[in-house]
Amino acid sequence: MVVPCTEYGEAQAPVLLGLWEYVKSGQEDVLRSPFLPASFAFLAHVLLCVPFLALDALGSVCQRVRSWRMTAGSGPPPSLSRWLECFCRVLYKYVTVVLPVTALFNTLINLKLPDVAPSCWQLCVEVVACLLLFDMLFFMWHYVMHRVSWLYRNIHQMHHQHHTPFALAAQDCSSAELLSLLLLSLSSAWMVGCHPLSEALFHLINTWLAVEDHCGYDLPWALHRLLPCLGGAPHHHAHHSLQIINYAPLFTHWDHLFGTYRASVLNSRPQ
Repeated sequence: MVVPCTEYGEAQAPVLLGLWEYVKSGQEDVLRSPFLPASFAFLAHVLLCVPFLALDALGSVCQRVRSWRMTAGSGPPPSLSRWLECFCRVLYKYVTVVLPVTALFNTLINLKLPDVAPSCWQLCVEVVACLLLFDMLFFMWHYVMHRVSWLYRNIHQMHHQHHTPFALAAQDCSSAELLSLLLLSLSSAWMVGCHPLSEALFHLINTWLAVEDHCGYDLPWALHRLLPCLGGAPHHHAHHSLQIINYAPLFTHWDHLFGTYRASVLNSRPQ
């Protein structure tokens, strides 16, 4: 049996090969659509929020679920009406600003589809590189937004209306900030030179981590408990509470290096 190789001579995984052949043969027009990045970002965000919507619903009747909330004694989880209001705000900003601007950005990039699928090694390296690069870029942008009062008042302050955030609120911010988030993630993938499959996986992981950071729950199975290099929901909850610490969106090393890291007391809370 002959195993196909990438342009770098690495063997391709059959699942990646089959997936890429399927996408290229039947979905190439979708991949080349300038509206794909914004549409994918919005749909991924909403769908990945669904488990936390279920948790919020269960929290109104289940004490065990309420005990996982980082503000367990401050009241019930966000109501369905609050979720719907947030959904409408985010959708409006995507339709009016994010979709047209990212469509223009994607048109200027002039995406070229590779002939072959990535190897597993290439996929992993590109995804990790994108996550690290995005984390660095957003740390700098986030820090500047807090330090420059005009930027905070006009761009970032809206996001901090949520002193106790919930999952959908990860993208509940000003149109300018929401656009900057997507442009930073798209630029990260472009600078790394990602294969489209690697880029899609990067965006999914990045969106999940953002949703988990804002979910309002310190869950026993959360990723920051498995990977200590991640900040997780307690790390970002501390940022929303004090606003002068924990600027990095994913990892903690930049906050350690710049002296803005603050460990949350929730990390040591018994489960």
